Amino acid sequence: MTLPAKRPLAWLVPALLGGLLPAPVLAQEADSAANAAALEALVITATRNQRQADDSSQRVTIIDREQIERQLAISDDPGQVLSQLIPSYSPSRQKLSNAGESFRGRSPLFLIDGVPQTNPLRDSARDSYTIDLSMVERIEVIHGASAEHGLGATGGIINFVTRRAEAGELNQHVGLQLTSDDDFESEGFGHKLDYRLSGQTGDWDYLVAASRQQRGVFYDGNDQVVGIAYPGELQDSTSYDLFARLGYWIDDHQNLEVSVNHFDLEEGDDYVPVAGDRDAGIPTTARPGTPDGDPGYNQVTTARLAYGHDDWFGNRLDAQLYHQRFRAQFATTPYFPYQEGGESRFDQTRNASDKLGAKFTLSRGGLLNDRLTLTSGLDLLQDETTQTLVHTGRTYVPQSQFRNLAAFLQGDLAVTERLTLNAGVRHEYARLDVDDFATIDRSDVTQDKVTVEGGSPDFDETLFNAGATYQANDWLQLYANYSEGFGMPDVGRVLRGIDQPGQNIDDLLQLQPIVTDNREIGARFDWENYGLELSYYESNSDVGERLAYDAASGSWVGNREKTEIQGIEVTGELRLGDAHELRLTYTHAEGESDTDGDGSVDTELTGLNIAPDTLRLAWSADWNERLSSHLQVSRYFDRSVDDPELEFDGYGLVDASLAYRLPQGRLSLGVENLTDEQYITYYSQAGRASDDYYFAGRGRTLTLGYQLDF
Repeated sequence: MTLPAKRPLAWLVPALLGGLLPAPVLAQEADSAANAAALEALVITATRNQRQADDSSQRVTIIDREQIERQLAISDDPGQVLSQLIPSYSPSRQKLSNAGESFRGRSPLFLIDGVPQTNPLRDSARDSYTIDLSMVERIEVIHGASAEHGLGATGGIINFVTRRAEAGELNQHVGLQLTSDDDFESEGFGHKLDYRLSGQTGDWDYLVAASRQQRGVFYDGNDQVVGIAYPGELQDSTSYDLFARLGYWIDDHQNLEVSVNHFDLEEGDDYVPVAGDRDAGIPTTARPGTPDGDPGYNQVTTARLAYGHDDWFGNRLDAQLYHQRFRAQFATTPYFPYQEGGESRFDQTRNASDKLGAKFTLSRGGLLNDRLTLTSGLDLLQDETTQTLVHTGRTYVPQSQFRNLAAFLQGDLAVTERLTLNAGVRHEYARLDVDDFATIDRSDVTQDKVTVEGGSPDFDETLFNAGATYQANDWLQLYANYSEGFGMPDVGRVLRGIDQPGQNIDDLLQLQPIVTDNREIGARFDWENYGLELSYYESNSDVGERLAYDAASGSWVGNREKTEIQGIEVTGELRLGDAHELRLTYTHAEGESDTDGDGSVDTELTGLNIAPDTLRLAWSADWNERLSSHLQVSRYFDRSVDDPELEFDGYGLVDASLAYRLPQGRLSLGVENLTDEQYITYYSQAGRASDDYYFAGRGRTLTLGYQLDF
């Protein structure tokens, strides 16, 4: 494939501003509750032109509510849910931090109704823990680098589409879950309660929902307490989520909607970590005790205002404004010592990010005898971020401001009844503002390490995509795609890691953006009771970012290196009548980076970037009108890399659930790790060689649930 040469698109911005008005990204943002109920699951609302899944030249996965509920009956960990249902998503760390959970070897862009959850300046690695999944109707996934939503989607897009009001004036839902280890230890008990109220009246629709969850400690297959992680912990935590949506239909074509979501998770203070011994195969555990400092937490509030018009002078117009307040506090670590009362104490860090943004989209179909659809728009983003040390008030990452403006144009052309082409272009302009600052000396709170001169570097990047789908016959579709993604390195890591005097922000190569090229070919087979999809992809970046751990400072360093990743994804489905469905997925990926800077990749990527080869089998059955079951088997295969410290010994897990419909409500029983396998998690084996982070996975865990709609 010959790729188009990159060239400035200064002409595109005034053309768009002069002729087009804004719109939000997602189709559902302009739909009423009634229209949303009729929306087919195969519509990819995460695309700017509302593409159908079977028309996409890029691999997509749509996870419906039934699939989400099957997984939640087994585990409430979002990382576990995503790992089970998204091919090429890394195994869950089973922690609050999703660092090391990659998608096709790179970072995904998380969205909630089109609002980005990823923080561009300082990645807290908690962007998949900003909403309770009880608030989510479906999850839409675009595989591979994408510029459709701009910054951050070098590995793909994962969009959480929230619930909408149900038909009728008043609908209520109550859910209750009880969770325990298989020995029913009192410290392992957890519970969750969620409630939802929704309805439609006249031109209005509304939804209000709340959830609260208390998690106990986790036990491994040997009935030992799983270790505590400094970056963030799910066990022994309490969380709640408040969600509200209000929509108003101005007329048959215009809709206005406002929504707010507040998610709060606070870690407990009842346990302290006990380091393991990696060389001896002894995992990290925890014992009762009071940890130093204050509990860690995740607090995220997202507000969104959307307007849609489906016939604005023959165009579809969508506009979205959003604001997000993100606060993340991490546990006390031994890497920030200070003196108090003659004693050595240790500090903890807190991230604060505030985003303000807008997304505008205009789409017109029916051109060229109903063969061509054009979609264009403009995205705006401003993010302000800082990271501080809580107890001593020191600045770890200086206050930084990021501004991003992007304009795009996308075209879809039906050349024949069988062949469809699509192509698009997006121009990104970004500017980073950082004042003069001083990096901290970890061993002395009275002095700075080095002084750094601030600056305002800016970046321009033009991104392209092109693809084709060909319907060979009634049961075979072929597709090919080239797309580019734009992302920023972790700016906070770069700034706080400067240790050479006289550095100037404008001269730092490490602050240059990451542009990822994604090439993909695939085939979709659709027989009457069988389905199969095969895809091969390559993901390359001339100046990527490879994380490496600096044991001396206890921090991560982002190495700017050329990276190349290749992989395959296989998904198959077999439907045996109306009662049974079998599903298979297999993924393989490998990648290398250029560690010596000679322009050729030479070192295998570790588990921080690449998921292991994975085989998953699932069987869902409806035995009668009341009883259903789900059984899933996951096999993670051994993986060797250049660094023998980070080789992976694979393991296999089995999960199962039963659901029974009562005269009133539905009862479910889920079992995670049915065979009570004792294993060390993928990240602990292949991502980081550390006694403190040598975590076992969760052992056999039981979840009893009850749901009632009335």
